[in-house]
Amino acid sequence: MFRQTKAALQKLRYLSFNGQQHTWRLKSTSAGEKALQYQPGQKVYGFTVREVVMVPDLFLTAVKLTHDRTGAQYLHAARDDSNNLFSVQFRTTPMDSTGVPHILEHTVLCGSQKYPCRDPFFKMLNRSLSTFMNAFTASDYTMYPFSTQNGKDFQNLLSVYLDAVFFPCLREQDFWQEGWRLENENPTDPNSPLVFKGVVFNEMKGAFSDNERLYAQQLQNKLYPDHTYSVVSGGEPLAIPDLTWEQLKHFHATHYHPSNARFFTYGDLPLEQHLKQIEEEALTKFERIDPNTQVPSQPYWTSPREAHMTCSPDALAPDPARQNTLCVSYMLGDITDTFEGFTLSLLSSLMISGPNSPFYKALIEPNIGSDFSSVVGYDGSTKQASFSIGLQGMAEEDTERVKEIINQTINDIIENGFEEERIEGLLHKIEIQMKHQSTNFGLSLASYIASSWNHDGNPVELLQISDSVEKFRQALKENPHFLQDKVRRYFKENTHRLTLSMSPDEAYLEKQAKAEEEKLQRKIQALTDSDRKEIYEKGLELLAAQSKTQDASCLPAVKVSDIEPTIPITPVQISTAGGVPVQFCEQPTNGLVYFRAMCSLNTLPEELRLYVPLFCSVITKMGCGALDYRQQSQQMELRTGGMSVSTQVTADASQLDIYEQGVLLSSSCLERNLPHMFQLWADTFNSPHFDDEERLRVLVMMSAQELANGISYSGHMYAMTRAGRYLTPAGDLQETFGGMEQVTFMKRIAEMSDLSQVIRTLPRIKKHLLNPDSMRCAVNATPQKMSDAAGQLENFLKEVAGNRKERKPVRSNIIERPLDLLNDSGPSRKLISEPNFQPCQMKTFFQMPFPVNFVSETIRTVPFSHEDYASLCILGRMMTAKFLHGEIREKGGAYGGGARMGGGGLFSFYSYRDPNSMQTLSAFRKGVDWAKSGQFTQQDIDEAKLSVFSAVDSPVAPSDKGMGRFLSGITDEMKQSYRERLFAISHKNLVDAAERYLGVGQRTCGVAILGPENETIKKDPSWIVK
Repeated sequence: MFRQTKAALQKLRYLSFNGQQHTWRLKSTSAGEKALQYQPGQKVYGFTVREVVMVPDLFLTAVKLTHDRTGAQYLHAARDDSNNLFSVQFRTTPMDSTGVPHILEHTVLCGSQKYPCRDPFFKMLNRSLSTFMNAFTASDYTMYPFSTQNGKDFQNLLSVYLDAVFFPCLREQDFWQEGWRLENENPTDPNSPLVFKGVVFNEMKGAFSDNERLYAQQLQNKLYPDHTYSVVSGGEPLAIPDLTWEQLKHFHATHYHPSNARFFTYGDLPLEQHLKQIEEEALTKFERIDPNTQVPSQPYWTSPREAHMTCSPDALAPDPARQNTLCVSYMLGDITDTFEGFTLSLLSSLMISGPNSPFYKALIEPNIGSDFSSVVGYDGSTKQASFSIGLQGMAEEDTERVKEIINQTINDIIENGFEEERIEGLLHKIEIQMKHQSTNFGLSLASYIASSWNHDGNPVELLQISDSVEKFRQALKENPHFLQDKVRRYFKENTHRLTLSMSPDEAYLEKQAKAEEEKLQRKIQALTDSDRKEIYEKGLELLAAQSKTQDASCLPAVKVSDIEPTIPITPVQISTAGGVPVQFCEQPTNGLVYFRAMCSLNTLPEELRLYVPLFCSVITKMGCGALDYRQQSQQMELRTGGMSVSTQVTADASQLDIYEQGVLLSSSCLERNLPHMFQLWADTFNSPHFDDEERLRVLVMMSAQELANGISYSGHMYAMTRAGRYLTPAGDLQETFGGMEQVTFMKRIAEMSDLSQVIRTLPRIKKHLLNPDSMRCAVNATPQKMSDAAGQLENFLKEVAGNRKERKPVRSNIIERPLDLLNDSGPSRKLISEPNFQPCQMKTFFQMPFPVNFVSETIRTVPFSHEDYASLCILGRMMTAKFLHGEIREKGGAYGGGARMGGGGLFSFYSYRDPNSMQTLSAFRKGVDWAKSGQFTQQDIDEAKLSVFSAVDSPVAPSDKGMGRFLSGITDEMKQSYRERLFAISHKNLVDAAERYLGVGQRTCGVAILGPENETIKKDPSWIVK
């Protein structure tokens, strides 16, 4: 996968749907204490310890080592966290845009000396209990991380990863499949036309169909034009076909060497064991070399530069007449200066974050554009950092005006500085981020230190965040103009700055297609008849290799018997406060309190439903009580870890046509700020502000722009949501709240010249939603703080009691489910039942301005508690790994594809960034035939079970414990019986489930495709074309 931190995008090697969560365990001697026993200078398995540092803020001990013989660098973060992580990264500095590091990242994972089977990476996804497995290519490094909670599994994965990166096969066939190849459009017909194929080739075509991505790439290439940052490390689609297999192997030999490697491990497993395995399985086989991969500093320009580029117009842009982007990017200092980096990243937040920041006031509020440019703020992912500021969704004639505003704002900042309260708010945010326990903390650390360490910065310094905070406070104390001086130096007086503008060109996609066609024809014209014959034969060979059943027995695997038979129980208490049901869950939250409230939508008039997501996104951003929106934002920064409202649609666990609909309020705060957090919520309930039309317009434009930009990343999710729309009542509501229907609705709102009708609608929604009569709450906090939290919650509910009103539900069929299963007469969840719901078949096609498709077919099956639900989960994983991956990705060239069972009783097939459409729908059908024919082994079933269990058992953070039960009513007992059904599944269960639910005659299904113009679909009257 290709990662570009600038636009905060990740290019992952494959698509993963597992939300990662996390467990914490107490040990007699903590991992951190054990690690303190190492001494600088001590020798361990060929490594020498360099420093040992306690980092109390992050509850870890850092041990830094170097490998004596090869010079490989190593950092271990010992922490009482069972979700252990390993990562190895290499400095990869390509000098052309053929995508060599990215294609190499894909190809090393296609088989190695010890594990010569095809694609051990995808096979290990089903032979391990990993909580994360992937690989990323950034502009100047390539990183291979995995995490798991099982010690044996850690050793297995480590063995596969080490062998993959240091001793890969790099077969020519793998290069053709993953990189690029010329092949007959239909590989079995030598007379079909020759075309470009390949996973990375299609992936990058998809990536560059996204204007934000295109812009970020050009900005980086042009700001640092003299070395590796001037090329596209992920691969420019038209340059990819210039890469040869020989060049790929040479790049591996020169870059994937221990002398050019940085190893990172994290968690509670002992360090020696890791060092021993890495030394024995890899490092002993190498001598030190000088990799010569350093990135020189970009020479400093003496005068600013300007550039222009074009992109494809966006059919969903909030304002079709305003689709230009303009941004000014400044080159800053070296990222290995930790404190300077810390200061500049804080300074960046002060300049652009939230409605109180000077650039927000100057650029966003006058409504010149729809939002900041896609690249904005501090970016420390290149050797010298950068800061960018600009606008998207603006008119061409405003170009000069925007440049003037940017200059003027910088002058204003130098003159006026920043309010102390805003600086405190930011430092408070850092304190909360350090205390909040996420489940993928190891992965966050690995990503956080990667860039600086890559250029020989000290990773331990980066972890000592409070030292930087202290130093920062000191610097401000000594020089009140400390920040203004930085602004003068890095922005006003900086001549190394680039102004890049981008405008839409109606013929852009046509020109791209023409350029690709010309490239293809040049390649084809150079071919002799014997070359053509060879291409056809190689195409058949590749197809045969892809179709052959793989022997994966050389790969290590954990066994189903290694999985814990029972789940740990999460104790919760159900009680009431102020007449509202509350769930209390005591957890080691590190002094933070997490509050949630679910507010029902049952009394909301149906015509207002489409407005609910907009209501959610503006309710905490327009001001409340005595606070205007700026003061409200300031108070939220100073007193909370954020306050948000989101839509919530949950299908019932036992019946498909019953569902709960509501909005979820979420916030967190440090214990000392509890009264302040609840006061902010109370003001939001009692007197939210909705009347500022200018403010609302800004929020609407940002929201519409964000939705339009998100489609090229999440196209498969939009396709699945639309495909499920007519299959269940919950599916219908999900499309309304979060599908293409919502995207087009927000575009319509953004196009209104007068928002007064929306302003009249918001208070109507508020009185139905923010009503204590149809609400339930949940609090996660430490045992010491729980009674205090309960008291504060009680006060809050008293304060908002004036909003309590018993209203009549819009739908007559209300089903009550008790919150506490032991007490039927106690508080309950009120669900809606639609017993007369008629599912119907629908096929919808959305024509989009991208060169690839997102395809989905969704089938109505059974709810969570049904005995066949577990079989369908296993079928989804097994069909993906054993059949669909080969058909859709390997043969079809899509970036991803598969099948999954969703919680709402919908079984979905999907593909991601797919060059095909109808061919993929037939692959879905073939997948069902494959499952019905029972051509799978016990080993295949066991692997699918492991894969499902690694998702089911992914760790849960203290802040999220008990949330599944709170939101969907699924108790630990229900989870345990689902678990037992998973263990018990047999070959017969799977064939039966495939026949019963997925067979053509039995099913009710919906189909949706987002993609480029499609002649076949246009001619077929069974499709609805949008």
